[in-house]
Amino acid sequence: MTRLRLSLLLAVFSASLCAQERPNVLLILVDDLNDWVGAMGGHPQARTPNIDRLAAQGMLFTNAHCQAPICGPSRASLLTGLQPFRTGNYAQLDDEDIRRSNDLAASAEFLPDLFERHGYRTFGVGKVFHNGDKAKVFDRYGGNFDKYGPSPARRFHYDPKWFPEKRGGTQTDWGPYPAHDSLTTDHRSADWAVEQLGKVHDRPFFLTVGFYRPHVPWYVPQHWLDHFPEDGIQTPPYDPMDLSDVPDMGRRVSDVPMMPTTEWMVRTGQWKAAVRAYLASMAFMDAQVGRVLDALDRSVHARRTVVVLLSDHGYHLGEKNRFAKQALWERDTRVPLIIRRPGGGGGRCAAPVQLLDVYPTLAALCGLRPGGPLDGHSLLPLLEDPASRWRHPALTTYGPGNIAVSGRGFRLIRYEDGSEEWYDLARDPNEWRNLVGRRGPARRFAALRRHVPKAWAPSSGYVKYPLNDHFEARYGKGGD
Repeated sequence: MTRLRLSLLLAVFSASLCAQERPNVLLILVDDLNDWVGAMGGHPQARTPNIDRLAAQGMLFTNAHCQAPICGPSRASLLTGLQPFRTGNYAQLDDEDIRRSNDLAASAEFLPDLFERHGYRTFGVGKVFHNGDKAKVFDRYGGNFDKYGPSPARRFHYDPKWFPEKRGGTQTDWGPYPAHDSLTTDHRSADWAVEQLGKVHDRPFFLTVGFYRPHVPWYVPQHWLDHFPEDGIQTPPYDPMDLSDVPDMGRRVSDVPMMPTTEWMVRTGQWKAAVRAYLASMAFMDAQVGRVLDALDRSVHARRTVVVLLSDHGYHLGEKNRFAKQALWERDTRVPLIIRRPGGGGGRCAAPVQLLDVYPTLAALCGLRPGGPLDGHSLLPLLEDPASRWRHPALTTYGPGNIAVSGRGFRLIRYEDGSEEWYDLARDPNEWRNLVGRRGPARRFAALRRHVPKAWAPSSGYVKYPLNDHFEARYGKGGD
């Protein structure tokens, strides 16, 4: 046997031994789940016992924020570890185009590929990337099934085609459909994940499970709606004058002409019904999360698996006269983020963290060396001590030049024309009072402004902007 061949065999054997010692990873991605979950106290009627159980066992980051308030760029950022303002991936894009935007994006190593390179078996199911796994990064992908699930022959309550003043498309609707849980995409994804967790694997695994609900349409079987009697539903706070102190650019950027407004919901008597359907969709999704967690807990993998649960962004359910994401206010950017380590204790952390931080954190927890540049920061110090010093704010971008900077209790929103919004969340959790122009808090927001990027990557030619007049005028529907 030649010396070179012996060296290669020893390297492979050594890597195999190291891989066997590394923990597994179960990453659960939820779509459009805002901060209403029970453990975060966002809505008094939320029923999420399984997510709450995981939060009690791990570290719950109560001030976590996405990198973009829309699915495609948020997931692209999470899975590459790179900021949208550096890659140009600001809006929706196909999975296979994520690394085509510029040279920096081309150098990225997708998170599952990092684990595969270090000897892990990688599995995925459901909505992981925006299109599932068209990037083809998993050793085995269980499928997207029917994507957003089966749909009735005719919508129940809402379709922009029904209204001459609306334009654009959305799946937004709500109602009891289908008849049984087993017919839904998320139930089938949970089935597949449970099957993988019941197997004995010869190497550590990286398993990602993507759930669609509570993404629209808010269709769930009737028995989930029955948990939330409509008459007793509490709607979120709403001030009809809320947007009066928002700069014109803020209103233009966040315009969603295809979506229902709160005014329409009130006028038609549908607000409680829509909130009910969102809460029911959350409860249904939580039950699927519980099935996966239960399968892990009864498996041989239970004591050596890191579990991460997060949402790709938040969602408005009537606040600021909107039922949508696609804006930089906190209800759209703040997300659940839970990390449970083998043998690690539970806790809560109020430091401003980002979904970008998940990539370097998992690499550190599993002893992996990333192969490309990363913009996030490992959360290991906060996992060890949630009160430890943390110098980093959370940054959320929505189109070139538009950014929210989230700190501890204070948020700055800056738009591409230089206009701003300032909020003191301790005194104004609903972001009703824009403090711009008030001398007292100016110093606080000047500190946040230092984190606004000085350079912005051009919008990728692969992203799509079929959103509103502002973005279409600047970029067209297809990007640059």
